[in-house]
Amino acid sequence: MRAFRFKQRLHLEKHKGHTEDMRMQVILPKEGDVLVYPLQQHIGAPAKPLAGKGDRVLLGEKIAEATGHISANIHSGASGTVVDIKKALEPHGNYIESIVIEADGLMEEHPSVKGMEDTYNLTRESFLEIIKEAGLVGLGGAGFPTHVKLNPHDPDKIEYILVNGAECEPYHTHDHRVMLEKSGNIRESLDLLLRLFPYSKGILAIETNKMESVMLYKKLFASNDRVEVIGLPPTYPQGSEKQLIEACIKKQVPMGGLPSDIGVIVLNISTVASIDAIIRRGRPMTRRIMTLSGDAFAKPGNYEAVLGMSYKTLVERAGGFKLRPFKIMSGGAMMGWALFDLNIPIIKTDSVILAFSEKVANIQEEQPCIRCAKCVEYCPMGLLPYELNMLALEDNYDGFKKLHGMACVECGSCSYICPSKRHLMQSILMARGGVRRGF
Repeated sequence: MRAFRFKQRLHLEKHKGHTEDMRMQVILPKEGDVLVYPLQQHIGAPAKPLAGKGDRVLLGEKIAEATGHISANIHSGASGTVVDIKKALEPHGNYIESIVIEADGLMEEHPSVKGMEDTYNLTRESFLEIIKEAGLVGLGGAGFPTHVKLNPHDPDKIEYILVNGAECEPYHTHDHRVMLEKSGNIRESLDLLLRLFPYSKGILAIETNKMESVMLYKKLFASNDRVEVIGLPPTYPQGSEKQLIEACIKKQVPMGGLPSDIGVIVLNISTVASIDAIIRRGRPMTRRIMTLSGDAFAKPGNYEAVLGMSYKTLVERAGGFKLRPFKIMSGGAMMGWALFDLNIPIIKTDSVILAFSEKVANIQEEQPCIRCAKCVEYCPMGLLPYELNMLALEDNYDGFKKLHGMACVECGSCSYICPSKRHLMQSILMARGGVRRGF
């Protein structure tokens, strides 16, 4: 199978050289560290707290339970004591009801953390229950509960398990390091998924600026005729699932539809690596691989951090700053957002912290739209970003919905390509949030 190209694509400077060769380093909580667990760090309904103030909890213990069909359990990443349940600031700037734990430094595991050595007779139902219990969500950024994604309406109609190793965002290298350092987990997970979806084929899609990973997996799956490794030309936003599907199998997801509607399940490469770790080791989702990059960091790199730990703690233990940051971002240069406080917890959907000096940040003043339509030309969803921007600024949510603003994939291509440096994605994001809140 050859790789195709989707039309609306950008060719960006990747800036991956700072960290792509840096092995993952584990940073664990110390005694006295405060861990904060927002009850909503995934798509869907917030979790319901199970632990109360004063309770001692253990590593891997479920401290909040999923509610409703689309939700996710939350587990403690360390042993310690629940010191509060309160509204706390999270990375997106919202105040969310959260469980606050003071770590004791012992990292004592809960008895429920038990792995499974033999997975050959594992049923689909048992597998889904294990993944649900572990609280695994999509690690590509969206945070959709994995047990829901892996339970489509008609499993036998799934033709492809598409593993997303594109990592097309500039500066991101955490997925690349996962591919290199957790190849055994990825192979075992994909083998298991193909057993559970017997009529499907596996596709592992990796951009060719990560040739070390491409060659590793071509060799790893050379004798497996149900898995194909595709090297994709580096373009943006190829890591968006709808664009990745088009690039790999030349199919388009209908507007408002899901990949499963056309027989595809897309999983981020780090999500796939986590599946085997959960099944075989029994440890639920309690950690996140983070890339720290940008010219302001003293030691850019890739770090495996415990969920709930603060950005400030992670940054300090990773070496801190060598320059005073002019701009700090979470989530990436294209799709991320600026931070005003590092006293926020690492949550399940986090992956990158960027810190730039004023010279590199290069913030330009917004100018009037010149109606050049470059934002339209480069929108991967075929939308009209300049029109959506005007509707958003007018709080015209009905008009915003009629122009399919909710189909935006939040890639930031429109803002990047705009010669007037209009804050297109920012206004569109705000309007999407307004629609979700019922305005």
